[in-house]
Amino acid sequence: MSKTPQLVQGNAAIAQGAFYAGARFYAGYPITPSSEIAEIASRDLPRLGGVFMQMEDELASMGAIVGASLAGVKAFTATSGPGFSLMQENLGMATIGEVPVVVVNVQRSGPSTGLATKPAQSDIMQLRWGRHGDQEVIALAPATVRECFELTVTAFNLAEKYRVPVILAPEEVAGHMRENLVIPEPGELEVLNRAQPACAPEDYKPFCFDAGAVAPLPPYGGKYVYHVTSSMHGENGYSCNTPANAARRVAQLHTKLARGRDEIVRTRYFGPEDCATLIVASGVVTRAARSAAAAANANGGRVGVLQLQTLWPFADKELAAAARKASRVVVAEMNYAGQLAGEVKKYVDPALVRGVNTYNGSIMTPAQIAAALQ
Repeated sequence: MSKTPQLVQGNAAIAQGAFYAGARFYAGYPITPSSEIAEIASRDLPRLGGVFMQMEDELASMGAIVGASLAGVKAFTATSGPGFSLMQENLGMATIGEVPVVVVNVQRSGPSTGLATKPAQSDIMQLRWGRHGDQEVIALAPATVRECFELTVTAFNLAEKYRVPVILAPEEVAGHMRENLVIPEPGELEVLNRAQPACAPEDYKPFCFDAGAVAPLPPYGGKYVYHVTSSMHGENGYSCNTPANAARRVAQLHTKLARGRDEIVRTRYFGPEDCATLIVASGVVTRAARSAAAAANANGGRVGVLQLQTLWPFADKELAAAARKASRVVVAEMNYAGQLAGEVKKYVDPALVRGVNTYNGSIMTPAQIAAALQ
């Protein structure tokens, strides 16, 4: 890799981050504003010894990457709002089957087809709750092209370590903007691979329901023969409907992420310690928030910005720490209902929280956030 900075698009950085992390299978259906990821994967994966498949729809795309991952290959797909909705059932299958996959949802304005080429942050709740039943996933949100690359690598690492689907959720602006990026050398960023069993094949169980446990995952087609089902199952992978088994199964899906919570949750804080006003933002809105905060601080303000790189699990402890002295918390987001603000109000005094919302397909500006600081 060259150490010379390259002008790179966010979607291209995501594709390159996936290759860097070792992804060698992509299945997807082209959809704006994520299509560049599929285009790059179709060109580069065969050169890397990998496989690109254009599927008939997003249901099949999600199923294909689940199968590829079980075969032992790091697999990913990319989509946007309508396609992401179609992926939910097989995302649920990946969750209960503990199949490590990465799904990129380049967020755009809706509902339905909506504004297909415009940005939004209206999928925040769907990222967490889009699948039915008690379940948890990890969702990450990049704000820069560099973060598009690095958080993609992180997404694969977390998927492999915790055997969980990980969703990367940039907005259209993050996917399409271009910034200078130095691609790290191989080995410069940590790359994790799923644990492999050390026991005899006849002793292997594909699941472990102990609190916080993550069982090793060998590839299909090898000496370890095992079963995966979307039904409630026991540690051997076969259907088991007893209340005691169901309780252990559901709890473990949560406790494995709770155990790794401090590694999974990533935030960045910008500004003075003990800020009087805290701006909470994610994704590209962080850039406008930092600009508005810098202008306010230049005029004697004490404004801090908490960037949520991890949307789910929610950064409750980090939020409480950043807001400990704040008399006002401004939540800036590109959706109508204040999806992020609703979470913030669970962990700070709701009376201190003020939302700044845009939902017209345009990126939020520093001026719009600055108006809320007056």
